[in-house]
Amino acid sequence: MARERILMGEYDVVVVGAGHAGCEAALACARMGMKTLMFSITLDAIAMMPCNPSIGGTGKGHLVREIDALGGEMGINIDKTFLQSRMLNTAKGPAVHSLRAQADKNRYHIEMKKVIEHTENLDMKQGEVVELLTENGKVTGVIEKTGAEYKARAVILATGTFLSGKVFIGSSNYMSGPNGLAPSIELADSLKKAGMKLRRFKTGTPARCLKDSLDFSKMEEQKGDEVPVPFSFLNDSIGENKISCYLTYTNEHTHKVILDNLTRSALFGGEIEGIGPRYCPSIEDKVNRFRDKERHQLFVEPEGLDTDEMYIQGMSSSLPEDVQRDFYKTIPGLENLRIVRSAYAIEYDCIDPQDLNLNLEYKTIENLFCAGQLNGSSGYEEAACQGLMAGINAALKLKGEPPFILGRDEAYIGVLLDDLITKGTNEPYRIMTSRAEYRLLLRQDNADQRLTEKSYRIGLASEERYMRYLKKKENVEKEFERLKGKTASPLKANPLLSRKGTTEVESGVNFVELLKRPQITYEDLKEIDDETRPELTYHEIAQLEVQIKYEGYIKKQLEQIKKYKKLEDRKLDPDMDYSKIEGLRIEGAQKLSQVKPLSIGQASRISGVSPADINVLLIYLEKMRRTNG
Repeated sequence: MARERILMGEYDVVVVGAGHAGCEAALACARMGMKTLMFSITLDAIAMMPCNPSIGGTGKGHLVREIDALGGEMGINIDKTFLQSRMLNTAKGPAVHSLRAQADKNRYHIEMKKVIEHTENLDMKQGEVVELLTENGKVTGVIEKTGAEYKARAVILATGTFLSGKVFIGSSNYMSGPNGLAPSIELADSLKKAGMKLRRFKTGTPARCLKDSLDFSKMEEQKGDEVPVPFSFLNDSIGENKISCYLTYTNEHTHKVILDNLTRSALFGGEIEGIGPRYCPSIEDKVNRFRDKERHQLFVEPEGLDTDEMYIQGMSSSLPEDVQRDFYKTIPGLENLRIVRSAYAIEYDCIDPQDLNLNLEYKTIENLFCAGQLNGSSGYEEAACQGLMAGINAALKLKGEPPFILGRDEAYIGVLLDDLITKGTNEPYRIMTSRAEYRLLLRQDNADQRLTEKSYRIGLASEERYMRYLKKKENVEKEFERLKGKTASPLKANPLLSRKGTTEVESGVNFVELLKRPQITYEDLKEIDDETRPELTYHEIAQLEVQIKYEGYIKKQLEQIKKYKKLEDRKLDPDMDYSKIEGLRIEGAQKLSQVKPLSIGQASRISGVSPADINVLLIYLEKMRRTNG
């Protein structure tokens, strides 16, 4: 379609998309001094939660803490707008403790939009970007549907599920973005013309119903923690929980309705081409795959204080509306529910993340960065951390500085990006604690210790955040030294030990040794401590306890990392011609040429590259060293 092109502005960075990836990308660029413009098809979609109105969860909570430690906004924003907060997996070790908060989704959007409105260097614009401008393999700007042109030194694509979005409900399907918003069609064509390879993924969302149509007496109440824990290291406390969530289950009647109508599902009817997330399947997929299971759990969760809409977690579907009505009503407490938003599946375009460098720059288009679901991931948190890293790296590239890349031993963000870019993904990628080899070091409590100083050095983390990090570090170290210097006699210690169900002592015992016992907490020591204790924050106490209780395990993991570092330190030239290395298998050479690994360590994680290929590479590097040295 011919449009009159009108130059409307020039920016350092243009961000296309204003979801969780787009917001973090735009804020990071602006805070690092880049003149930034963020586009959204509608400003009402800024930080929108079209699926589950929550932040955090297993693995995801780690990402939010890391986003916060780096100077991102997600943790701060959920602390402002949470309805209920719970720490998950508390019966397990601290490496897998994961914070999750139910959000007031409308307030979450409003508060994030306020931050963006008041951020220096950052403009936002309602409009649809339809064309990516490039010249000689380098991005130069974008064109809006109106013909308005915006020049840019760098562009960040964060299109979410809008790119060629298509919604499915039974046999009905139509082009649409999430939540009934307009899709982005023309931009997909422009990206293909620019040489980007696109593929189809899909996701889905459950129905929403009205609160007064539910019978909560037939469900199990799920309360939040007595004292809600902040996501952000800038907050010591965040107030009280405001609501409860509820748990109920499907049953044989639910399953019969679904199985009797499987052929009417868009998923099983063959209408959907895209690949869906394995770890968040639709209810018809779950019932079909696990026919031996008598029931599946679902959570009924409020969407906000100013709405009666309730989200039915665990029940996404592409079945027709009449079938949805019938199977939802077989569930205890939902017999009389009134659905106000039907469940649907949505298919969308995304790229192969192996077409990206580790700094999230597209390999064949300079200064084009990609983030979020466009890269084949799934989830608000996964999107936000990629947006943050794309924003950081776009700013650094424009400043002529080295890229900011986190290793697998430094952050869950490093694990996520390495998984996507090195290993690739054939389905929407979701972070999990099991994906991190060094998860005992990558805990929630120490995210600031791992990342804040790095972020401060590159100019993103604020002075206030950095000073708080230093203060926390000092307080933890001082209290650790104080505890090391204190002992308790059997007369003092044994009543506490007996009450806590742990072995009594026969001689004086050091406070650190006491705290190493799983039954004893830092708070417990208060009753045998004859000194005035310092006032430590939640974050400080959490870090102190874990450092002491898991000291031995942490040392072992640090030794493992030393071995890992040896491979990571063996650098590879990204422009190396692997086809000329004698002894490399054809598949190995092809995969190495595609990914262009930066180190032997990264090369060893590429699917299709064998240990034999790595040995050939090591021999080749040694030959080159001797020849050149």
